[in-house]
Amino acid sequence: MLSMLPGFIGSIWGERLCKKTSPLRILIFAEILGLLALAFPVYGLLHHNVPALLVVQCIEALLSGISYPALTLLFKRGLRHDELPAATAMETIIFASQVLLGTGLGVLLFGLIDTLHLLAIDALSFVASAILIMMSAAAFRTAETQPTEAMPGRQEPLWRAISPSQKRTIMLLPALAAVGAPAMALLPALAQEIRPEDSAGLALPLLFARSLGQLCGPLMLDARKLQLYAVNNRILLACLGIFIGCYFLLPLSAGYSYIGLILIFSAHMASNIVFALGTFGILGNFPQTQVAKASAMSWRAQVLAATVFTGITSAMAHYFGAFNALYCMLPFSLGIVGVLLWLNRTKAPNNVNLRLRE
Repeated sequence: MLSMLPGFIGSIWGERLCKKTSPLRILIFAEILGLLALAFPVYGLLHHNVPALLVVQCIEALLSGISYPALTLLFKRGLRHDELPAATAMETIIFASQVLLGTGLGVLLFGLIDTLHLLAIDALSFVASAILIMMSAAAFRTAETQPTEAMPGRQEPLWRAISPSQKRTIMLLPALAAVGAPAMALLPALAQEIRPEDSAGLALPLLFARSLGQLCGPLMLDARKLQLYAVNNRILLACLGIFIGCYFLLPLSAGYSYIGLILIFSAHMASNIVFALGTFGILGNFPQTQVAKASAMSWRAQVLAATVFTGITSAMAHYFGAFNALYCMLPFSLGIVGVLLWLNRTKAPNNVNLRLRE
C-alpha cells in the first residue's frame, strides 16, 4: 500500500504542474526531492527506525506519480506521430536502467560495501540524473513554446469529452494492474511455500527474472503494428492468459529452480507487452493538450486497481494460503478485464489496415 497509494496523489499534482510549468522542470524537481528523501533511509539505518525506511516507499510512489504525466508529455512533444512507437522503447530503456543499475546492482553490492556508502552512490545517481535532464533542455526549447492546455473556455471533464477508443486506452493499464498486481505482490510468499527452507534464496532470483521479463516484453512487438495490436482483444487476453498460466504452473517448479525462473520470466514478458501497448495507446490517441491529463488519469486508475485487488488477495492469502489466493483471484480479475475489453471493443483505423496490407 505504501508503494502504491501515494502515487494517486502524485499524479494529481503532476497533472496540475504540467499545465503551469515545463515537464523538464518537473522531472528535475522530482530528482532533487528524491535526493533529499535519502535522509530518511540514513536516519532509519543510524537509529534502527523502521517507519523512516517505510517513508521512502511513500516518497518513491509520490514522485513516480508526479513524474509520469511530465514524462508522457515530454515524449509527446519530442516525437513525431510516426516516431511514437519509439516511446515504448524509451520506456523499456528507462525500466532497464532501473532494473540493471538499481535493483540488480544494488542486490550485488548490498553486503559487500557499507550501506551508507551505498546510499552515497544512490545520491550521486540523483545528481547525475538532474544534470542530464538539464543538459537535454536545449533540445526542447522549441517544443516548450507550444501550449499545454486546451482552448480557453469552460471545459467538461475529460472522461465525458473523449471517444470510446480513448476511454479503452485509459482503461488498458488499470486492467493490467488488476491482473498483474496480485501475482506480483504474492511472489515472495509463493517462493516461501515452494521452498520454505530457503525462501530468500529463491525469492531474489524470481524477482530478478520478473524484471528481466518486463524488460524483454516490449521487444517482442513489431513497431509498425502497435496500433493494430492495441485494439485486438485476442492478443491482449492471450498475453494476460499466458501470465496467469505461468503463475498457475509455478508450484510444479518445486525442486527445479530454473523452471520457476523461466515461468516468471515468460509471465512478465507477456504482461509487459500489454503495458507497452497501453503506453503507446495513450501517446497515440491523445493530442498534446490532453496527453498529460489522460496519462495521469490512467495512472490513478492503475493505482486504485492495484490497491483494491492486492488488498483482497493479501487478505485471502493470510487465511487460505498464497497459492489458493492466487488460484481464486487471477481468474476472477481476468474475467472482469475480459468483460471490460469486450464492452469497449473497437476497431483499428482504416489507414492502419491499409498500411499493413501494403
